[in-house]
Amino acid sequence: MSKARIMYNMTVEEVREGLKEMKTVFLPIGVVEQHGYHMPLSVDIHNAYEISKMASERCGCFVAPPVHYSFSGGSLPGTINIPPQLFSMVVMEICHSLVVQGFKNIAIILGHGGTENVRASFDAAENFQRLNPDVSGVTISVVPFWEFSPTYMKSFEEGDFHAGKYETSLMLYWKPELVKMEKARLDSPEIVKMMRTDQDAFLVKTKAVDHKYVIPKMVQHPAIEVGVMGNFEGASAELGKKIAEECADSLANMVWQLEGNK
Repeated sequence: MSKARIMYNMTVEEVREGLKEMKTVFLPIGVVEQHGYHMPLSVDIHNAYEISKMASERCGCFVAPPVHYSFSGGSLPGTINIPPQLFSMVVMEICHSLVVQGFKNIAIILGHGGTENVRASFDAAENFQRLNPDVSGVTISVVPFWEFSPTYMKSFEEGDFHAGKYETSLMLYWKPELVKMEKARLDSPEIVKMMRTDQDAFLVKTKAVDHKYVIPKMVQHPAIEVGVMGNFEGASAELGKKIAEECADSLANMVWQLEGNK
């Protein structure tokens, strides 16, 4: 029988009773952004939420409803951005609400690895604690889920990033009905090489005046049409399952460590 505590599906009574046994809650963070022609805009939401649910089945921690909107930085059709500063403030307010009702451990589970979004997540965790010095006995963690899977970490060695083999494999495991491999394609070889060399190279930076104190204007490279930064060849549900289980096992172990410290 599953131990999972999925807050979407719980009543007030169930949360109240659950808090007597478990003080840890996962806050999954996604983004609405392009993931090529073969995957939906919701990839990062699914990854953060599904991995959180798998870990919850193992350890009984709570899983809060996922945050759908954050900062992508991209601008292909379908991508929805909110400023990273606003996103950070939203996360801080959610943390406050969770602490008020009795949670002692909040783990922010990142499904989106954009540079600005990761930084904003850490800012939220740090500033919540700095601005609430009277809150004691609370631990806030920021967890990029991919770092909990040795298999997934190989993607960085291979230059396989956004919407590549590893992300596609996870979606083939979670939501195969949403994956359209027959539609999969890449941008031009020049664009693909550029993005695999530097994940932030999708931005074109210009300055009206070449001075070190002038902040450059940044826009997405106009030649990017698809936006896949990896190579989806070799993706499989089996690989996705392996990554998911590694992440869920490691996250569950983290929960037991957090609970043991309270």
